[in-house]
Amino acid sequence: MSAIKLIADNRKARFDYDILDTYEAGIVLMGSEVKALRAGQCTLKDAYVAFQGHEAFLQNSHIPIYKPSSYNNHHPERLRKLLLHEEELNKIAAAIQEKGLSCVPLKIYFKRGKVKVELGLGRGKKKHDKRDSIKKRDVTRELQKSMRRSR
Repeated sequence: MSAIKLIADNRKARFDYDILDTYEAGIVLMGSEVKALRAGQCTLKDAYVAFQGHEAFLQNSHIPIYKPSSYNNHHPERLRKLLLHEEELNKIAAAIQEKGLSCVPLKIYFKRGKVKVELGLGRGKKKHDKRDSIKKRDVTRELQKSMRRSR
């Protein structure tokens, strides 16, 4: 079992989308970006996956500037290429175009020293679906509180 160190989790994506399928992708980064990620700095809140030609890119993910890197720094919201197998790229691109699904990053983490991104293929939730998920979350929270009190 490989040790996975979570850097950032996109909880908003799980709230806004019904995740149907997940994929693990590598990501092309600069040295200063990796150092900023090792410090635990990353935001995936509004990030999404876009296709240009036959390649997938992570857009709107924010990795802040790593101060000790001085002039060798990166642009915080630059396009970052995702590394996927060709059949995975074809499957995701077809699902996005034909079925009206979206591809969003769910997590970014270190696995065996490499930075990986967990991508989720999901359908956007409607407003009433979001209300249902809030109700379910509140009910489970109340049940857990009552279970703790009864012990």
